[in-house]
Amino acid sequence: MKSAQTPSLGMPLAGDILPVLVACVLTPGQDRRRLSSSGLSFGLRRSAWHLLGLLWGGYLAICLAGVGLGALFIAVPGVQTLLRVAAGFCMLWLGYRLWHAPAPQAAPTVRALRPLRFGEAVLLQLGNTRSWLVAAALIVGFVPAGERYLEHMLATALVFCLATAPGLVLWTTHGAALQARMRTPSQLRRLQRGMAMITAAAAWLFWL
Repeated sequence: MKSAQTPSLGMPLAGDILPVLVACVLTPGQDRRRLSSSGLSFGLRRSAWHLLGLLWGGYLAICLAGVGLGALFIAVPGVQTLLRVAAGFCMLWLGYRLWHAPAPQAAPTVRALRPLRFGEAVLLQLGNTRSWLVAAALIVGFVPAGERYLEHMLATALVFCLATAPGLVLWTTHGAALQARMRTPSQLRRLQRGMAMITAAAAWLFWL
């Protein structure tokens, strides 16, 4: 699979990883709930370090995963193709599991005691299993092995963070209101199945 690139910089377009972006931004995970709680309690300005820490933690996770997988790509030529195919089937499996999972329960909105500091938010992101899964998927699917691997890896991490930043701002400023509107089982079920379809559709990106 060839990543879509801008003619001059070789940077992947945000549209290439749109399903991954949507799933990461819209899924109300624990990190998103903490961010919306911080926004509810302290506003966007005081929560800025929390938000920036999540972005930087995500950037580091992608880069660290890229370093490890890059060494594997060098040691075992051709393994990236196998991993890309496997990643596509994993996305299908995750979409299937999410579709058939029990309906999620509405989480109560709890005000934060204080905004997270930058370093705390970075560690929170690095300790999030989902961050590493997303990082590995981005490297396998959108960073081709080769002599410009490092450039493509850094560009992919940068594009991902820049593209997800508006979504994190939305969670900070309106996350509490968004969660308050998703209270009934039918609404939560629709959100869950929407995420399941997006996750399954992302499989095709790894097979193109």
